Amino acid sequence: QVQLVESGGGLVQPGGPLGPPCEAPGLFFASNPLAWYRQAPGKQRELVATISSGGSTNYPDSVKGRFTISRDNAKNTVYLQMNSLRPEDTAVYYCNSAAPRFWISWGQGTQVTVSS
Repeated sequence: QVQLVESGGGLVQPGGPLGPPCEAPGLFFASNPLAWYRQAPGKQRELVATISSGGSTNYPDSVKGRFTISRDNAKNTVYLQMNSLRPEDTAVYYCNSAAPRFWISWGQGTQVTVSS
């Protein structure tokens, strides 16, 4: 079964950085634009960053300038570098394809809590 594995979350103070990685199966990683999503309690899952196979990136206004998505094709890993974190960034973070029609089973996600 194809699996996505997110890790690297945790508790961080407001203004702090965090950079969780997500490992993806090789064939899925190579053939898809990738994305990070997040879901806060009581809210719908939302897109926070996308990266194409060629490295082009896109972000919603809520994280633009603070979050950076990158991919390491040799390691089948996509990263989300988060800086200047805010309490409203608290959520479970997931990775998957940037194209919903190519989503595979969601991983467990990684909890990010921003609090003093």
